[in-house]
Amino acid sequence: MLPLTPRQLDIVQRARAAGRVDVEPLAVQFGVSPQTIRKDLNDLCERGVLQRFHGGAMVTSGVANLGYEARRRLATEAKRRIGAHAASMIPDDSSLLINIGTTTEQVAHALRDRSGLMVITNNIHVAHILQGSPAIEVIVAGGVLRHGDGGIVGEAAVDFIRQFRVDFAIVGVSAIDSDGSLLDFDYREVRVAKAILEGSRRCILVADAMKFARSAPVRIGHISQIDHLVTDEAPPAAVAALLREHDIGIDVVGTTD
Repeated sequence: MLPLTPRQLDIVQRARAAGRVDVEPLAVQFGVSPQTIRKDLNDLCERGVLQRFHGGAMVTSGVANLGYEARRRLATEAKRRIGAHAASMIPDDSSLLINIGTTTEQVAHALRDRSGLMVITNNIHVAHILQGSPAIEVIVAGGVLRHGDGGIVGEAAVDFIRQFRVDFAIVGVSAIDSDGSLLDFDYREVRVAKAILEGSRRCILVADAMKFARSAPVRIGHISQIDHLVTDEAPPAAVAALLREHDIGIDVVGTTD
């Protein structure tokens, strides 16, 4: 499947900001025909990024997450910048937990040339990314393999993670609610994520701005439980207020970062 075009990425950003986009205004804004916009929207909906309605499309939400490949192709450059910045916050010779997520995988990519790290993960993709980095010890949680995205979940994974007390946790979530709730879709994954939060001295949340516009049904915890947020756009006012209230650091990594 081809990557998203610049216009499609822009459409997704607009949908994320407003919750929906309409064909006619987009055609005017981009100087193309409505038919061209409809093709863009149909392609985005086929990828699972947006949900079509008559005359436009809206951000996908509900009780089921996007497919792994759709998530991996969404906001790829933003996730790369977020991952690189979060990795720069991890010193050599430290221990860390990394959970399931396409953004946390970008952190792993940026850590490959580091030394003295011990990485514990329930993400098969993270293990594969770090495979071949001789100066990094990789420990993979046991449990049930979720074939859709390579996540390891279930009680065995929770019990395994609870053995550790690490320096850092790198955590990704599916959605961040305006009240600060950190949300996901699979309750089995949520239990592992909670154990990761509890098992770290310092938690870095990595989340592209789309997470502020999405919804998910299962609560991992609250944003007050993290120490630092790395994102690609300034968060909504309600979330920004919570960050200030709980003295949580934030780095916004824009295109010039």
